[in-house]
Amino acid sequence: MKKYTIILLLLTAGAQFSCNQDLDPTVYSNLTNTNGFQTKSDAVASINSIYGRLKGPSVGDNFSYWATRHFALTDIATDLGHCQYGGDPGQLSLGTWNSNNGLLLEDWNSMYKLIANANFSIFNIAKMGGITAAEKAQFIAEAKFLRASAYMDLTDAWGPVILITEANLENPKYLEQTPPTSVEEIDAFIIKELTEAADVLPVNYKQNPIYETNDVGRATKGAALTLLAKLYLRSHDWQKVATLTQQVMNLGEYSLYPSYLGLFKESNKWCSENIFSSLSDANVNGTELLNHFGPIDHPVVENRWQYYTVNWDFYNTFGDEDERKQCFFPEFMGTDKLLHKQAPSLGAEPPAGEFYMPDVSTRKYADDETTTYYDGHSVNILRYADVLLSRAEALNEISGPTSEAIDLINQVKGRSHAKLLVLAEHTQASLRDAILQERGWELFYEGKRRQDLIRMNKYDVLVNAYHLRVGEAALIKMPQNKYYTYPQSQVNLNPNLSNSGRE
Repeated sequence: MKKYTIILLLLTAGAQFSCNQDLDPTVYSNLTNTNGFQTKSDAVASINSIYGRLKGPSVGDNFSYWATRHFALTDIATDLGHCQYGGDPGQLSLGTWNSNNGLLLEDWNSMYKLIANANFSIFNIAKMGGITAAEKAQFIAEAKFLRASAYMDLTDAWGPVILITEANLENPKYLEQTPPTSVEEIDAFIIKELTEAADVLPVNYKQNPIYETNDVGRATKGAALTLLAKLYLRSHDWQKVATLTQQVMNLGEYSLYPSYLGLFKESNKWCSENIFSSLSDANVNGTELLNHFGPIDHPVVENRWQYYTVNWDFYNTFGDEDERKQCFFPEFMGTDKLLHKQAPSLGAEPPAGEFYMPDVSTRKYADDETTTYYDGHSVNILRYADVLLSRAEALNEISGPTSEAIDLINQVKGRSHAKLLVLAEHTQASLRDAILQERGWELFYEGKRRQDLIRMNKYDVLVNAYHLRVGEAALIKMPQNKYYTYPQSQVNLNPNLSNSGRE
């Protein structure tokens, strides 16, 4: 490794888990550019290594990216997230992060490791002669989708970043320091990648001629279209959002799962609401989601850390009739023989026998089904409820409140028995606020909140309001904090990454 840690895996692609529905792993020997890419199974192993990067390569590095750490950037650093501890997540919770924050560096490295694996796969698979043209197109389309998803996450967090593709591997000077590429240029690249991938990827993998089993965890046409809609949502291209979300709905592949709580149980690996998810098996390639999200001193969900949590202000916005309010641990008799609960007022001291929790743990990744240290929860990176709410947002921005937009939102609300919206009660502005609130209730800790707040120009407003109410400093400034600071180690390697104006 010379100048970039982001190049780390350009020269190797390790064996990873298969995305088969039964989650049994298919293990292949390690591939290199000298002994690999001879057979179809070589190509599949290479593609599986990219999927593996969504959550770290194996047990021992199993809280990276979508396996936990990414949520610190997307949810803790907002109006709903909280971390009672100090260190890197505490900085993000308080809005005091800087270029030395370790979570920023870990997420950056995880995304570029995925991109490196994707570039390596595309570069070598494109040259293979031992597979059919259809197989080659399928594998490259999967790699392009995964690479595009990482660049979406990178640009969400840092804006302009270094764009590296398989084309760089043929350039003998690709390790030289290069300046970051603008968000607009990367967006154009992502649009091209996802459009090409959507034209190739199947709607599902039932009776697929390339994969022998129904590999539900793999990229699909619906996933590519949904991610493309998310990109246009970010750039406020409302008509394209409306068009793409309708295309996803027209596939007839997706529907809301009947129960919000059931959607996130470890036993529910995949259902009709999943569009694209990171899958795990507790006994084979488990993650530490439950450990990070689980409550402290709980009598059933034991030995957890209550590390990534929701603040009480956000919890209290749920209506009592809303099933989503049951997705927390707000009160329980702890193993310490104290009643753990919410304080009746800010700064109140608990009486004997009680403990006032500083925040509240969520059941989303910490249900009481799991007893192992490593858990097998699926992480829904893209799901159908987000498609419905994104379409409702686009329709409202195009023409104000409509019966269709209200119905889309109420489909999501109705699943959780929440109070439904009434068309006559809303203006375009009030419905915009209602959609933002609904997205918070529905999608908390699914990697969406910070971008939602930024898109709707509410990041500084709502985050600072929360901090001021609880007696903390209002530190979020826009547009300065629209993007995170580049990790200092990366700036040291490449001075073209400047943090001027970000700190």
